[in-house]
Amino acid sequence: MDIATTMGGAERASLNMQVEAFNATLKGGKAAQQDLGKDDFLKILITQLQNQDPTKPMEDREFIAQMAQFSSLEQMTNMSSQFTELSSTMKSSQAMGLLGQSVEIAQGEGMITGTVDAVTGGPFPQLLVGGAYYDYDSVTKVAR
Repeated sequence: MDIATTMGGAERASLNMQVEAFNATLKGGKAAQQDLGKDDFLKILITQLQNQDPTKPMEDREFIAQMAQFSSLEQMTNMSSQFTELSSTMKSSQAMGLLGQSVEIAQGEGMITGTVDAVTGGPFPQLLVGGAYYDYDSVTKVAR
């Protein structure tokens, strides 16, 4: 039983199209029809390494560039999730600071004014004003 150690033309073309689509999304080009994530990038990279011609290995520059792109993608993903968490914590902290303060809250087309009696925590804090809970994001004015 013979095992092919190189990719055929159709397989190589398919792999190149996937890599180019992924690179275009990283460079801010037009979005590919199917979103590729970091797991997809690793699968493509592993497939390239498994199917490369042993007599013509991938150039070091290309491999290093792909690893740098993967590293950048990983760091951006981590930073995005950390910024989301930080924003949630800051919003909750700011809402807690309104406890006992007089606030004006936009409710539909009208405004509600009252003192904040309680505050719920979490990513979407709510304020208890006049016996009803309102979203922290709807506060338009704070007074002492």
